[in-house]
Amino acid sequence: MRGHRLIGWVIGVPLVIVVLLLIILHHEPEREGISRAMAAKSLVLALLSPEELAAWEREQKASHFPADMLGEWYVPYLDYLYGQGFLSEETTPADRAHGEGILTFGEAEQMMAPLGGGLAGLVKANDQNRDRYFPEERWWLLYDSVLKQADPEGAVGTEELVIYGTPDNVQGTPAWTAHTNLGRLTFYGLALDPYVDHQVTAYVRDREIIHVIQDGGSKTVYRNVWILDGSETELLVYVGEIERKIPFGKKAKEPEGLIHSMADLHMEDGKITKVSLKQDTISGKVLSVQEDAIELEGYGRVPLDEEYKVLKTYGTMEKKELADILVGYSLAEFVTAGGKICGVLIERPLEADTIRVLLMTDGFSGLYHQQLTFQSEGAVRVSWGDWQETVDAGTGFAVEPGDRRLEEGRLILEPAEGGEIGVTSLSRSQGIPYYGGRLEIVEAEEGLVLINELYLEDYLKKVVPSEMPGSYEKEALKAQAVCARTYAYMQLQSNTYSQYGAHVDDSTNFQVYNNTETSRRADEAVQETYGKLLLYEGEPVSAYYFSTSCGVTADGTLWGMEPGEAPYLKSVGLQPGRPSLELTSEEDFAAFIKRSDYPSYDASYPYYRWQVTTNASVLTTNTDGVGQVTDVKVTSRGPGGVARTLLITGTEGEKTVTGQNAIRAALGDESLTIHRKDGKTVTGWSSLPSGFLTVEDGGTDSQGVKQFAIYGGGYGHGVGMSQNGAQAMAQAGMSCEEILQFFYDGVTVEEMD
Repeated sequence: MRGHRLIGWVIGVPLVIVVLLLIILHHEPEREGISRAMAAKSLVLALLSPEELAAWEREQKASHFPADMLGEWYVPYLDYLYGQGFLSEETTPADRAHGEGILTFGEAEQMMAPLGGGLAGLVKANDQNRDRYFPEERWWLLYDSVLKQADPEGAVGTEELVIYGTPDNVQGTPAWTAHTNLGRLTFYGLALDPYVDHQVTAYVRDREIIHVIQDGGSKTVYRNVWILDGSETELLVYVGEIERKIPFGKKAKEPEGLIHSMADLHMEDGKITKVSLKQDTISGKVLSVQEDAIELEGYGRVPLDEEYKVLKTYGTMEKKELADILVGYSLAEFVTAGGKICGVLIERPLEADTIRVLLMTDGFSGLYHQQLTFQSEGAVRVSWGDWQETVDAGTGFAVEPGDRRLEEGRLILEPAEGGEIGVTSLSRSQGIPYYGGRLEIVEAEEGLVLINELYLEDYLKKVVPSEMPGSYEKEALKAQAVCARTYAYMQLQSNTYSQYGAHVDDSTNFQVYNNTETSRRADEAVQETYGKLLLYEGEPVSAYYFSTSCGVTADGTLWGMEPGEAPYLKSVGLQPGRPSLELTSEEDFAAFIKRSDYPSYDASYPYYRWQVTTNASVLTTNTDGVGQVTDVKVTSRGPGGVARTLLITGTEGEKTVTGQNAIRAALGDESLTIHRKDGKTVTGWSSLPSGFLTVEDGGTDSQGVKQFAIYGGGYGHGVGMSQNGAQAMAQAGMSCEEILQFFYDGVTVEEMD
């Protein structure tokens, strides 16, 4: 009996346990599923960027969702899935309940199918689970496989983020925006507030957080924080792009010693446990700015810390970027630790009294010189590192790649008693060019880079005659000087060549500099407009200018600006009263451009009207992917009639050319003869004089080759001031200010501090 009881006990207890487990499993709530909205967002961002999604959305005529839902964050993602066949409205209606509801196994399988690679098989939807919720944990396990298939280039990255703030704890923060160590990121659909003051690992594409993979906890370090103020109980700090009050874990002793310093804040549970101050600083003229280092005069190349900060400390504290550190100036102090720059504190605004110009090779064909030779009428002081020597007046000397002096950094040449240095290895229109200020030589892998630093006003005295004949009317030259100064002021802040230590080069990429002899009239024009800029509502403008108009100018959209972004750059007719001409239709523009006698300030200049004939053979050679060219036509025009898109049709397809520069290049060829209004011809131009043109069928030649007649007008891009138009206006008695206000709508001409 006792044996039977024992057997029953041995068999019965496990049986009871199994039954209990089955009951528990049967009644256990299903694991939380992932919302359709979040699944849609993660899948779409694996396929394309937020910008690409926005562009796709603009092209759609309507949403699948009702009008009252169009502001919901998830609508564009789901719309894309509907539009591309990842979801069907038959099984997943486009309404709020389904958009915010939980994804099913059947829907997950449907979303995976278009991706291929066996992803649908990993979901394993069947009759039993098709309508069940798809677990969130399983979705993110699947996501790595999704990325391998949908994002082979790795646009979705895994980032380590420190969350500084969200709309919940930082007043004024836009919805769905987080302040992080990587800057501002959006996090549509996520609950990110619990992660403030945490370090997390997340999927990120561009500036959008897709999913928090792992929470690293509340122990973290805020690196290179600027301390604005403090007390025994808390610090007011500038972290990321925000000000935050962060409490101490314990009362601080002598907190006033922390104020206006950079530090690492060691944090736990949102409180400061330790402050590591960084009090070593250096300063000096910035000679170059690279991705991983800053070159400072007197210090050489100083590497950047991995989490360096750039802050504007005068006026209102503001986060800046590496590109905002201006070369050629000593406007900042640099906080260092461990031999690296942790913080750049921009303490003063731009004074804009000097400019640094990269001098290109002969014909402005390249940046890198294989040899540089110099000569000066006066002595030249040559310095490198801690060394210096003097080259006597009239003595030529050379620098080549590999020169031992370049091992110390840059080689600096300065006239000992003022004057100018001739670069005898260079040739410009006036012969050997001479440069004031100082010359700097930097060695790059491709050769030597030559930079000229000089006063801005001296630079302008060699820009104005290179851009406009010195024989032109004084008021036209003064208008040119104001435009050139304004343009230079804006380019100073663009830091285009900051890796070498220059603001601009000396070619038509910016403004032509020192290509012709200076002139007394040009010097006077610069002097008489000293410091004057073109301002719109108190701010400097983009002062574009060009050679000759066709009787009308274009507007700022030609340079990719949004309509209204530069309201001072309007399309105007070059006649008294600035008439507005409607020339966007092909018929109206063709009639206009064929009129060589159309009255305009520019009408007497050779390129006011021009004509050229090209043929199918030339176009076929210069156009890829269309076969033998059979037709060419302008398909859209911008304000003033400038060509925006050109359709080239061939026996094997079509090609659309977009943008006036690309259109000029597509239709140009060095073999063509351009007939000018003055009866003269020019050849050897690979690009046509302007984008103000129309193309017509020209029949066939004696050998049966199809011809195309191109009628055009003007020379240059056509935005802003026509230089020849300005000359005609000056001849008609208009002042510098009147000329500038004709071309730039609503501007003032003022001297800025």
